[in-house]
Amino acid sequence: MTRRQSQVLTSVVLGLGIVAIDQVIKVAVKTGMYLHQSIKVTDWFYILFTENDGMAFGMEVFSKWFLTSFRILAVVALIWYICRSIRQSINWGYLVCLTMITAGAAGNIFDCMFYGMVFNNPPAPMTAELVPWGTGYGQLMLGRVVDMFYFPLVEWDWPGWMPLWGGEHYIFFSPIFNFADASISCGVLALLFFYNQKMFK
Repeated sequence: MTRRQSQVLTSVVLGLGIVAIDQVIKVAVKTGMYLHQSIKVTDWFYILFTENDGMAFGMEVFSKWFLTSFRILAVVALIWYICRSIRQSINWGYLVCLTMITAGAAGNIFDCMFYGMVFNNPPAPMTAELVPWGTGYGQLMLGRVVDMFYFPLVEWDWPGWMPLWGGEHYIFFSPIFNFADASISCGVLALLFFYNQKMFK
């Protein structure tokens, strides 16, 4: 097997593996927990079922149609860039980082594209179920992204005399995210730490 063939196989297997793991976790949480249910694993780690219409880590910016369309275009562009880079003998680590980012984005696209079509949305404490295509809680491309990993590592109350935040309770790290978000974040951080010259030259 040539280097190019090995890199293509690595990228495909890694990408599909990330998407598969992400979807297995999401479906297990969505069908096994009700919305906003929390399972304490440790004092600083919870499985907390939430859904969002926005970007990674629960942020909500721009319209749903725009975000889903942007994700699809971004994934298509990344796949094209990976294919072109493999033809030009890409570095193995750089390939893995790009694949992690692309697969993570694809995992969240899957939620947006299809979850609204195939899952119902019952009130708590009932859990969601798969339903016939098109009879779910939303339309194509308007599904909600499933998040579940919550790490409230440190909590404290700001002193009352402090401007703006005085007396407020603060949690670090408060975003709730999923496996796809983690894959994207790890890929981006690795690029910034190890391949920043390649990115910005």
